Amino acid sequence: MPSDTAPLPEVLAGPILRRLSAERLVIWLVGSRPLAPSLMLHPVGHTPRRLTLNDSRLRRLPLGRDAWLHLIDVRLDTPLPRGVRIDYDLKLPGEAGSTGIADWAPHLLHEGATHPSFVLAERHGRLMHGSCRRPHHEGADGLVRADAWLAERRDSPEAWPAWLLMTGDQVYTDDVAGPMLVAIHALIRRLGLFDETLEGATVADSQALYADPASYYRREALLPEAESSEKVRKGFFGGARKPVFTSANAHNHLMSFAEVIALYLLAWSPTPWRLVNLEAPALDETHAERFRAERAVIERFAAGLPAAARVMAHLPSLMIFDDHDITDDWNLTADWESTAYGHPFSKRIIGNALLAYLLCQGWGNDPERLAAPLDDAAALLERAADQAGWLPAGEQDAVLERLLRFQGWEVEVEGDPKLVILDTRTRRWRSERSPTRPSGLMDWEALSELQQNVMGAASVVIVSPAPMFGVKLIETIQRLFTLAGRPLLVDAENWMAHRGAASVMMNIFRHSRTPGHYVILSGDVHYSFAYDIHIRHRREGPRLWQITSSGVKNAFPDTLLDWFDRLNRWLYAPRSPLNWLTQRRRMVVSPRDPDRAKAGERLWNGAGIGLVELDAEGRPSDIRQLDARGFDVRFPPPPGKDEAETD
Repeated sequence: MPSDTAPLPEVLAGPILRRLSAERLVIWLVGSRPLAPSLMLHPVGHTPRRLTLNDSRLRRLPLGRDAWLHLIDVRLDTPLPRGVRIDYDLKLPGEAGSTGIADWAPHLLHEGATHPSFVLAERHGRLMHGSCRRPHHEGADGLVRADAWLAERRDSPEAWPAWLLMTGDQVYTDDVAGPMLVAIHALIRRLGLFDETLEGATVADSQALYADPASYYRREALLPEAESSEKVRKGFFGGARKPVFTSANAHNHLMSFAEVIALYLLAWSPTPWRLVNLEAPALDETHAERFRAERAVIERFAAGLPAAARVMAHLPSLMIFDDHDITDDWNLTADWESTAYGHPFSKRIIGNALLAYLLCQGWGNDPERLAAPLDDAAALLERAADQAGWLPAGEQDAVLERLLRFQGWEVEVEGDPKLVILDTRTRRWRSERSPTRPSGLMDWEALSELQQNVMGAASVVIVSPAPMFGVKLIETIQRLFTLAGRPLLVDAENWMAHRGAASVMMNIFRHSRTPGHYVILSGDVHYSFAYDIHIRHRREGPRLWQITSSGVKNAFPDTLLDWFDRLNRWLYAPRSPLNWLTQRRRMVVSPRDPDRAKAGERLWNGAGIGLVELDAEGRPSDIRQLDARGFDVRFPPPPGKDEAETD
């Protein structure tokens, strides 16, 4: 049992490598107090460097009494070399001398190593990508598999991926296991994470929330309902009682800012688990049995965290939200938005999750682009530190209001090929036909900006959390539910669900001045697949590849996906009338069959992480899924045009 009086570890989570280049290093870290580290860099074959992290290079933000976020942003006058392993360390001064990562986070070192390291790739020729990491999914963790793969190539820097692309649902704030929620509350108490008042809730503040009998497995009773949501409930759920939040697993939906921060710490680092225990709260027998089953899964998840943290300490990472980072069906329809943002408590819940995303994910993608919202957040947190650990309600609401209106979450990284990460959640194209119909994933202005950003590039990698080209049968089912007025029941979020957004996106691909090669990396759907795509009757490009890897720790129900896969092949075969009737824009889609799948299967169902290698022209030369069970699944090119599906 952890002691509440034992000294806290100096570092609670991290370092996590974020946006790295030869001229700039961005690193994320959380400590139990304000730290004054120095950064050591030792490129193999080059002179070591020691960098003092002064206030221009290190920003410290309070998250609670004993929790401090450290945002390291170092610009280098002398660029670092590319293509070689660069060992690094963060030295912490102490009374007995300085200590390094090997002392305070030895789990971050590969076997036989004395320091963690990174490689600055010459080009974006190898990319690791994945989404949907749900801690209480029973499967293994794809980040653990990624770490094992990287450890085997520790002495081969040319084999390291240029980026670890985390393409959505890095955390599940809306779907939390009971034991994880117990750990979250224990960590909040141990670190004194900031409290807050809760306007419009049935509980007065965060402390009352944590103590409420409905706080475990019955949080849907605490989630807000607004009078304006009656029409939405009748339309989407046949009049059944439904909270503003639409997750089917909202029994432990996180609500406070402190809860979401604690979830990030527990999802990304093994160290906070030493500060908590998983003793069950008072539960009825049904929930107590569920708690016991979930505890076994969560304990296995925690056991894999040293490896997961290690891979994030070795590979530079870029991250983008999808819905579960905030809440299920986030901004799915105009009616959803008006209902959720029209209630002060639901708006606070969404804002709290987005604020935590800014601090834990968004900032590291592009510190300059996120400078204004970060300054806003810093002022709020510093006020809380001055007010006995309570976030000032009026200022918190004002900060969250501005954050919810912020535009600038998308990411661009110049290189070969250019890398563009899309925000498909906050700049949506609302349906002009009905506020209950799904919104387009990006509005006209955002899509126009995308076209300008890729104009003139020879090739580009686009990260779209949801696949641009998905499984036709599943998209058809979503369309049918949408026509019946119930898009929330089937997560009807795909690019083709909104005619305007789909049309503009297709026109971007067809434009003569946009890239000849597009590689689209996606997640979201909880299965993996790859398509080769080209536009018919066009001798000169563009060529497109849709590569989907999902989930890192999640999967689709096996039997259901098997039936979807079979029916999709039968109903949308190349010569099928149904396929002809559902053509999109004279495109030929050629599915790649996974080499370990049964005959004819095109969808791979298994937790893991994707790996794609690109040739000198930006075309995929190798597509594979590193399955979390310890083997590779390759997606070889389709054998010929006879297998192609006209889309």
